[in-house]
Amino acid sequence: MPVAATTAVDVLCCHRFPLIEQRLMKILHTSDWHLGRLLYGRQRYSEFAAFLDWLLQVIEQQQIEVLLVAGDVFDTTTPSHRAQQLYYHFLQRVAASCCQHVIITAGNHDSPTFLAAPRALLRQLNIHVVASVSDDLADEVLLLRDRHGNPQLIVCAVPYLRDRDIRQVDAGESISDKEQKLIEGIRVHYAAVAERAEQMRQSLSAAIPIVALGHLFAAGGQISDGDGVRDLYVGSLAHVSAAIFPPCFDYVALGHLHVPQQVAGLESVRYSGSPLPMGFGEAKQQKSLCLVECVAGKCLVSLIKVPLWQSLARIEGDWPQIEQQIGELAAAGSQSWLEIVYRGEALISDLRERLAAITPPSLTLLRIKNSRIIEQLLTRSDSEETLDDLSHQQVFERCLQAHEIPPHQWPELIASYQQVVQSLDEEDRQAE
Repeated sequence: MPVAATTAVDVLCCHRFPLIEQRLMKILHTSDWHLGRLLYGRQRYSEFAAFLDWLLQVIEQQQIEVLLVAGDVFDTTTPSHRAQQLYYHFLQRVAASCCQHVIITAGNHDSPTFLAAPRALLRQLNIHVVASVSDDLADEVLLLRDRHGNPQLIVCAVPYLRDRDIRQVDAGESISDKEQKLIEGIRVHYAAVAERAEQMRQSLSAAIPIVALGHLFAAGGQISDGDGVRDLYVGSLAHVSAAIFPPCFDYVALGHLHVPQQVAGLESVRYSGSPLPMGFGEAKQQKSLCLVECVAGKCLVSLIKVPLWQSLARIEGDWPQIEQQIGELAAAGSQSWLEIVYRGEALISDLRERLAAITPPSLTLLRIKNSRIIEQLLTRSDSEETLDDLSHQQVFERCLQAHEIPPHQWPELIASYQQVVQSLDEEDRQAE
């Protein structure tokens, strides 16, 4: 999607700033690649490779100077060799492209230790990796210069802020106390990096923009069914508002939520979203990247649509509806991966066999959910509900239900359970 090389901002600003500050700079914001992610056991390496090839083409076509990757580069803390190969091969190619700087921050799916391991080497290629919070804010507040050595951009490269980085645990604190501490910790951290960035900008004789990264859950953010977005903190706490970002930020590049969206309706605070549909709930989304054009400290944002390399389709309904939709996809020559959700009144015990008989080889059945069987036989051992249908919290809730725990006790027990899971996750990361 071609984007004009100049905008109205160029005309408005050209009389107000020195010549050195009028040059247009292009930034590309992306996040949540989740390299190595499986979809119900199906590998997707060809899609990831196609995306990275396409991303490099966009960088060259649009003459992108700064690439921002706002967390969740990998899907797990121990990425496969093939996922690593895709990552490093892309970095090798982008370093040789027109892109002058790459900023990569860690997300909650990433291992800080793994991501930071080659940091010093990558720094020589102008690839800046910020995997975790350090005691020195200089590690997060970066001054980028152009090929001529002129100040170009200040980046507050804030990674995913882990609980232990921003909150001190006190005995006997309530869920409300934890939430307040988490939000205050996030606010204080962004205020600190913003203050340092503003001081840096004032020390320069150029009105260069300040861009911040973040990997968090903004209040009111949209999510999709089955997208794999995890609660960042115990009990879904710390859904922060856009007001937490200081006004000196000219653009805030966020990661974590997979739906491309503005935060609180602000053009300058955005989630780029994931480049691939990470689950069937995202099958109908138009994925995109954020193209940020900056000049004289002003930023304009437009979207670049991401192509679809593997279509996904969720088919829901009773048997006649499912049969009809499969027939329509087959007639259209579709090669979609399918999720079938049967919602008919009649019980069909051999649903999988019947679907296999009517599904042509061009379509691939990845997931079959017999909602009618699950509803009728939820408490019976022959239920077709599997662990694939449930999150770990839903499994815990099934245990509460099976042991007839009174409903009024559920919230406290679920919060305690989430805290245990969070602690175990933190121990696993520290052990890496």
